[in-house]
Amino acid sequence: MSNLHLAIQFFLQLAVILLFCRLVGAVARRFGQPQVVAEMIAGVLLGPSLFGWLWPEAQAALFPWDRSQHVRDTQSYLFPASQLGLALYMFVVGMEFRVDIIREKLRSSVAVSVAGMVAPFVLGAGLGWLFFHHTELFPKKTSLLEAMLFLGASMCITAFPMLARIIHFKKLNGTTMGTVAIGAGAIDDAMAWCVLAVVLASFDDNWSHALVNIGGGVGYVALTLGLVRPMLARLQKRLFEDGALSEAGLVVALALMSLGAWVTDAIGLHAVFGAFVMGAAMPRGTFTNDLIARIQPLTVALLLPLFFTYSGLNTKIALLNSTFLWLMCGAVLVAAMLGKGVACWLAARASGLPNREALGIGVLMNARGLMELIIINIGLQRGIISEGLFAILVVMAVVTTLMASPIFDRLAGAFRREETTPGPLPIPNHPTA
Repeated sequence: MSNLHLAIQFFLQLAVILLFCRLVGAVARRFGQPQVVAEMIAGVLLGPSLFGWLWPEAQAALFPWDRSQHVRDTQSYLFPASQLGLALYMFVVGMEFRVDIIREKLRSSVAVSVAGMVAPFVLGAGLGWLFFHHTELFPKKTSLLEAMLFLGASMCITAFPMLARIIHFKKLNGTTMGTVAIGAGAIDDAMAWCVLAVVLASFDDNWSHALVNIGGGVGYVALTLGLVRPMLARLQKRLFEDGALSEAGLVVALALMSLGAWVTDAIGLHAVFGAFVMGAAMPRGTFTNDLIARIQPLTVALLLPLFFTYSGLNTKIALLNSTFLWLMCGAVLVAAMLGKGVACWLAARASGLPNREALGIGVLMNARGLMELIIINIGLQRGIISEGLFAILVVMAVVTTLMASPIFDRLAGAFRREETTPGPLPIPNHPTA
């Protein structure tokens, strides 16, 4: 397919993706689901799981394959566009990140983060041991240690971009609940990627990769927050024109975001962490307000749906095709909910947060979304997991994400009822208070 044909095809794909995401979003809102969850579902529906199953010829015509390379022709442009949308959105999330609340609620953030890593990792590693010895869900070349580490890391992951959008949709930005959840989610995902680096290092028998991954991530955070942030604070006045951020200031911010995403991607962490940390380094006030106003609308409406669609095109739910696999899927789902949702709720409660906020944090942390799909796609591509286990983990990611919004809304309704009866004073930062 020529470059001109690919460009024309891209515009057709873009129109279909945007309109279909909005159509699914209109249906999803009737069930209390935010647009972000609708986009995740829409991406899967546009792939081989439904569209390709019902009308394979049309699906192949809209999203053509390069048969010689066994990849989609659209990969050359749809993938970079999707990654740009994801990085830009996480850049905005970083700018909205309330470091002051994290400092005030450091004990709660650390407690939720540790519980959200340790409990699901232990349960996931246990399932990895069980699957390795009693099933064929891991290929023969995967060792027991690699199986346990990989499944443990997969259970630890939180839907960091998804969590950010749900928090935005529920108007929890800047609240204790939203900030503790997003902070703990960021730490958990960073640690899960470090564990994945260890798994890949063991699989490739190249431990220098893990050292670069972990050491480089720590160094990037230290350099960005310790050098870039104060430098921008001193230079920000030069990036304004008539009291507003100039075009030069916008370009500088976008260039720094791109560099941050490139660095973390190059060292083996996902680009979203580089963009998020760079967003957290931006000067607060008019600088970030103007940046968010310019970046967010186009990113959310145009670019981010491409990320969900691209991931959905590589998801095949039909691989889950036996009673045994469904039973294993049920075991994974129960372990995921206990290890993440319940553990984070108990940790938040033990750290001193009121039960209402602790429950909300547990529900939000249990969503896994497409960050889970990114990790398990890597595992499938590298031959660490089988297609059957891949399908099980896809279902777990989708179900835990679908659960988040309706359960949170039900809990929020209970919060409102509680606040109308005698009891503790409402929490000012809570969105229903």
